[in-house]
Amino acid sequence: MGVAADICRKMTALTAAQMQIIDNTASVLGLAADLAHAQVTLYAPARSENFLAIVAQAKPNTSYIEFKTNILGSTVQSSEEPLVWRTLLSGTNIAGQREWELGMDALEMRVYPIVDSDGKTIAAASFETNNQEAVADGHGMLVETANMLLNMATVSPPLGPKMYRPLGTRDGIVIIDERGYVIFANSAAEAIYKVLGINRVVGRRVSDRQVNMRLAQQAFASGQSLEKEIEAGNMILVQRAIPVFASGLAVRAVFIIADVTELRKKEKELLVKSAVIQEIHHRVKNNLQTIASLLRLQARRTKTPEVKAALRESVNRILSISVVHEFLSQQDREFIDVAEVTRNILDLVIQNMLEPDFNIETVLNGQTVILPSEHASSLALVINELIQNSIEHGFVGRKEGLIGVDIATTPETYQIDIYDDGIGLPKDFNLQNTNSLGLQIVRTLVESDLGGKFRLFSRAGTHAFITIPRQMEGAKEAKEE
Repeated sequence: MGVAADICRKMTALTAAQMQIIDNTASVLGLAADLAHAQVTLYAPARSENFLAIVAQAKPNTSYIEFKTNILGSTVQSSEEPLVWRTLLSGTNIAGQREWELGMDALEMRVYPIVDSDGKTIAAASFETNNQEAVADGHGMLVETANMLLNMATVSPPLGPKMYRPLGTRDGIVIIDERGYVIFANSAAEAIYKVLGINRVVGRRVSDRQVNMRLAQQAFASGQSLEKEIEAGNMILVQRAIPVFASGLAVRAVFIIADVTELRKKEKELLVKSAVIQEIHHRVKNNLQTIASLLRLQARRTKTPEVKAALRESVNRILSISVVHEFLSQQDREFIDVAEVTRNILDLVIQNMLEPDFNIETVLNGQTVILPSEHASSLALVINELIQNSIEHGFVGRKEGLIGVDIATTPETYQIDIYDDGIGLPKDFNLQNTNSLGLQIVRTLVESDLGGKFRLFSRAGTHAFITIPRQMEGAKEAKEE
């Protein structure tokens, strides 16, 4: 059950079937409010005598209405909402006025009953509109049509919630009667059709080829809500047709038309830019791998062990950056999953640095953390250096070992623990005074580029503990994506 049904369960004596009817009605409340340019509130009799429960409410996106918002799940005395109370008792439509506060302009109010399958009034839908909207041409028809949508939802749940999504101020609204004639069109619809060479759309038939409303004909014929994107003239239009039923017969159709030409143009531009950026990352990755290959060739030709080791470390540093660019070349976002990068770097370093007869076990645990690419590149270098250090110095005199990475989050930080079960740090080790180039690179990247902290300590091996603040610009967790 949805929110409306849950409120009904807690605050009313309605049956499960009646609650489901109200829940179905609430699911189209947003579209009804936008269509009627009105705030729409659903009231049901509360368990307490002479009280009403507010079970659903929707504000219009298509109009500004100065009102005091009721709180969902709250109750009001029947004397405070006399029109609603009379509708619940009589089961008839009632119109009137109300003012939220003394001195405020009165709102026009129309209240309609919501009935169950036996014809019993179980709730009331209140449409509240400012005076300017209320006197506009065709407003009564819009409210009436919106109420028809609510009634239709009481009979059967709306299929395809996307079709009943809310409207915007630029959406054209057209109402079509059962004979296929346009009986209302708002200013946005008139403006769109004027560009298409039709000065007045009201009074035309949907079968008129000029108005291009074949979708409405299909909706009438099939009894289903339909949506389609078309090209007309120099415009790209999204059309939505929603048939409105009463007593099993299609009596009206709501036809919504929106000009999305500029939106589609911008989307196309973004796709092109995204493709260019991905191609750049792909080429950067290829160039880095080419450089790494040249360094490997140089390492094979040198006979000095120290030079070979230095070149091998440089190859791994370059390839760790290429891992980031490889991920970026395969997606259209400038964000990187830290766990994925870490897994690839683990494989990369082990493949390039381990002796063939050494048996290594790797463990990767933790939560998914997403970082922007500029931070991911720095972190990739850090992880590469620390894993290299473990392999070079942690397992001296041994033929097997374990390297692990744990990734965790707290409300303020991301925490990465890279550890091994090796021989640990020397007793006189001091991170501040070390001459290790790799550790100096790690400290600089963590503290300067990432704004974090770095600790190195022994505990059943060696632990490199990195803390990165979550307030870092652009950082995101995967669940926020």
